[in-house]
Amino acid sequence: MLKDLLPKFYFEGNYNCAETILRAGNEYYNLGLHDKDMISFGAFGAGIQTGNTCGAVLAVAGILSMKYVEAKAHESQDIKPVVTLMMKKFKELYGSTLCKDIKPQSFKPEYRCQKTIEASCDILEAVIAEYEQSKLG
Repeated sequence: MLKDLLPKFYFEGNYNCAETILRAGNEYYNLGLHDKDMISFGAFGAGIQTGNTCGAVLAVAGILSMKYVEAKAHESQDIKPVVTLMMKKFKELYGSTLCKDIKPQSFKPEYRCQKTIEASCDILEAVIAEYEQSKLG
């Protein structure tokens, strides 16, 4: 499972939520991202550093882009429906996709945003499975 990789990046590597999910997803899904590519997600932690869209949500969207976009998002028939499904699942779970709304529901000083990161991994795996199943008919 994807979330089995989280301790390696979140606690041992001390990465933020977005960095952790992207790094774990890169390893789990063999996305081929390089360290410099993953550094670009650093600013997304803590809701783009402002409590806005949750970094975990953004990292999940980034992984979906890597899986479903070949060259340009607007040329992909998959990216809009799969991301729409992902956003729906976050809103069902948390009532929002904003860090400022999600953090009070799951943040604890002793494990920080671990619960949100774990839930994000579960959502990502569920979305991919559900979307792939829907494509089969």
